[in-house]
Order: sequence, then structure tokens, then C-alpha cells
Amino acid sequence: MASLVGEPMKFDVQDAGSAATMTLAGRLDISGAEVIALPLAALSGSKHDLSVDMAGVTFIASMGLRHLVSASRAIRRRGGRFVLLNPIDAVAEVIDAAGLADFLKIERGSAAAG
Repeated sequence: MASLVGEPMKFDVQDAGSAATMTLAGRLDISGAEVIALPLAALSGSKHDLSVDMAGVTFIASMGLRHLVSASRAIRRRGGRFVLLNPIDAVAEVIDAAGLADFLKIERGSAAAG
């Protein structure tokens, strides 16, 4: 039987002045959302542009979506750009099924970070 726990959420931030990229890896479930909540809120409150590299996210739950939506709102309120980079198909499907595909912009490919 496969483990339901999976990899705990880990993150890394690459700061580039008014922009940043937050790279996530693991499960963005309730405990994963707790791990990223404060750093994501701090970045969304201080950066003009924020990219979240989702390629390493293997699962996303509603609490993870909530934090991403909050960050996107904070950035967009100030005229900034918030984008999710390279989520796996299963994660992108959850975003779409939740009706958030138009709100949480997804970019794919190595050029997405530009």
C-alpha cells in the first residue's frame, strides 16, 4: 500500500529585488500549506512580481489553493504579476476543477521564469 503521507513540503526562495521565485516541492496539503503560509504571505506583501515553481508539488489541497489565491490577490492589487510555473497535470487539473484557472495563471516550459 502506498504511503498517504508523501514528501513533506519544502521551499526555496530566489530573490531578485522587486521579483522573486518561490520553488515548492512536496505535498501542498494542510501541513504543507502551514509550511509555506508565512513565507508566501511575506513575499506577496513585499514583491511586485512573484513566480511559484510548482513542478515539484505532487498534491494540492484546498488550503494550498487558498494560500496561492491570497498571494495572487495581494500581488494583483498592486498591479503586479503572480504566476504558477510548470505544475504537474494532476495539480493543474485541481486548479481548473476549482474554477481558478483564470485567476491562477499557469506558465509552462523553461522560458516561463522570464
